[in-house]
Amino acid sequence: MTMEYTKNEVLEFVKEEDISFIFLEFVDILGSSRTVTIMPSEMERAIEYGIAFDGSAIEGFYGDNIHSDLFLKPSLNTLTLLPWRPDQGKAIKFFCFVVDKDGKAVSTDSRRILLDAINKAKEKKLSFSFGSEYEFYLFPLKEDGTRASFPIDRAGYMSPTPYDKGDQIRREICLMLEDLAITPEASHHEEGPGQNEIDFTYSDAMRSADNSRSFCLAVQTVAERNGLWAEFSPKPLENEPGNGLHINISVKGEGDNLLSYLIGGILKYVKEMTLFFNPTEESYKRLGRCKAPKYISFSYGNRSQLIRIPAAKGKYVRAELRSPDSTANVYIAYALLIYAAIEGIEEKIEAKENVDYNLLSSTTNLDRSLLLPLSLEEAKEEARKSEFLKRVLPSDVLDYYLN
Repeated sequence: MTMEYTKNEVLEFVKEEDISFIFLEFVDILGSSRTVTIMPSEMERAIEYGIAFDGSAIEGFYGDNIHSDLFLKPSLNTLTLLPWRPDQGKAIKFFCFVVDKDGKAVSTDSRRILLDAINKAKEKKLSFSFGSEYEFYLFPLKEDGTRASFPIDRAGYMSPTPYDKGDQIRREICLMLEDLAITPEASHHEEGPGQNEIDFTYSDAMRSADNSRSFCLAVQTVAERNGLWAEFSPKPLENEPGNGLHINISVKGEGDNLLSYLIGGILKYVKEMTLFFNPTEESYKRLGRCKAPKYISFSYGNRSQLIRIPAAKGKYVRAELRSPDSTANVYIAYALLIYAAIEGIEEKIEAKENVDYNLLSSTTNLDRSLLLPLSLEEAKEEARKSEFLKRVLPSDVLDYYLN
């Protein structure tokens, strides 16, 4: 459960724990993490006024060098003790919102976009939980700091040691996640050579998105310590499985069939949202291959579908969206899924008929309208004509992704 800290409690923690460094983390419009480090003496100022940075130097923020000052305001409930600097003095970090000089929210702040969606759901008496499943490859790290062309092993799905060369790395990552107050659930070798997956527990939307950023940083940190390169890109190896970011989502609220309506809303708008789930040219080299979906469909358990309902009971019942990859800004992706789900629930949009055969190998001629966009340009065109995206996203964000 997320702790709620007051300003005085945070300042007291910094003093009592003898904290030496404080990392303020935020993400740019593409979802990449950015940080600034402050000293303990600046913590009170950060809480009260924010810490200034040059918005013109960050993707998606102000491009005007004359009026580029923006400020980081830490979310106090995200206080986390960092485990990887024990010899240099204790360090903590906070995730931050971005505000202008008057303390007003900045429209392209990804955490703010997600918070607005969460608040909209609260107005509708709905709450959403998310869990993300990241896949990544491990490559040897070359002396020049780049990755080798071949992965660390030739193992396959759930291969054991000694064929699985990433087993010990995943253990180290899981231990670091626990130190970061993120609960790992399972880890295993994936289908591709040198490909791995670590699943961690689901939580509310904002915490889940923050955890996703911490997870990626933990993976990259442990990999580098061991002379390896962690590769999250959608298609690292042309003839091998790509890396997905499978997003699990569940909903609580009043009424029946909420999950079905949630799926219906997502299926209705998924073409328009694909630009934000798969925002790079490389993303489209993955879709439609090696279990990555390309059709707009859903099923129970079937892994060739865009959305599947995994075999689970009780609180574990959820929908899994399988098309996104790790180039997506997870804050914006979650926000869009919440908005689509709200519309599905309000309009009682029933999920389309369950498709229970392998779409990746089927020779059945399906309606082309059921295809996801097949290229970045197609995805942009779908987003460009979307009234849904215009309703739910700040125009600055939509314009950035369309250009």
